[in-house]
Amino acid sequence: MNYSYIFGTILFTVYGQLIIKWRIGLHGSLPESFFSKILFLFKLFADPYLLSGFFSAFLASLCWMAAMTKFSLNHAYPFMGLNFVLILLLSGLLFHETITALKVIGIILVVTGIIIGSQG
Repeated sequence: MNYSYIFGTILFTVYGQLIIKWRIGLHGSLPESFFSKILFLFKLFADPYLLSGFFSAFLASLCWMAAMTKFSLNHAYPFMGLNFVLILLLSGLLFHETITALKVIGIILVVTGIIIGSQG
């Protein structure tokens, strides 16, 4: 059960990042002028999906606080590397972003680091 706090942190973080990427992509680029930037940001904050991404970040923080009551930081934190794995895979699947051989090698190294870092 204690690991569910860590995995909750990961899942809420990944959800938030993917939702923000998706919705920002639909709204376009940040405008140049200051006034246009302010209007753009208000438009973003009115998007319920983006708000769910922000709320997801808040839930991830709550899960992380719970995890910190159960684990030492140096045991729990290596699991945050799973964010990189999930984001890479899901960004390729959902947004058709390029997954190169070097990125796959990097992910293999991250997973290896998670396995080694979580021991003892």
